[in-house]
Amino acid sequence: MDFESSELPAGPRREDVLPATAAAAVKVVIVGGFGVGKTTLVGAVSEIRPLTTEETMTQAGVGVDDTAGVERKSSTTVAMDFGRISINEELVLYLFGTPGQQRFWFLWHGLFEGALGAVVLVDTRRLEVSFDVIGRLEERGVPFVVAVNSFPDAPEHSLEELRGALDLPAAVPLVVCDARRRDSSRDVLMTLMRYLHSLAVTPETS
Repeated sequence: MDFESSELPAGPRREDVLPATAAAAVKVVIVGGFGVGKTTLVGAVSEIRPLTTEETMTQAGVGVDDTAGVERKSSTTVAMDFGRISINEELVLYLFGTPGQQRFWFLWHGLFEGALGAVVLVDTRRLEVSFDVIGRLEERGVPFVVAVNSFPDAPEHSLEELRGALDLPAAVPLVVCDARRRDSSRDVLMTLMRYLHSLAVTPETS
């Protein structure tokens, strides 16, 4: 190979460079059951090309992974998703999406290290897969908001009904989103930021 004539990358792409005005960075984790849209949300909202660890599902997961309601899903996150979004000129969020299957939950400990808060994505077709996820966050004492991802064929319920079904405290924000849309996903992250700010201002309510 002629290294002198090879075109080697000169550095990161322009869109991947951290804004010069960035003064603070916050780590946020996107969690939820298998197939609720975590990879989709990170990909939709990230201002850089997201890092994903999607792998094709194989026979090894048959009888192990709960695919009820998402039988047509052919790939899955096996480690994490990673993206970045600038909330404003000074604040940058680093997004880490977790694997959904319980057999990969041992990775959560490292992903949550240093995280300021979390977004729990929920699919109303399979609310039950969210119970353990929310329970683990409560055990860890991680502040979180819940976002109901609007799937076309998902049953519709009022936010009050969903809050009761998920046994969410009144203080925990609960919103509806479309994880495919950048603006909708960004609104979810803004909801989390506002919630974290409220906890910092009045810590006795956390």
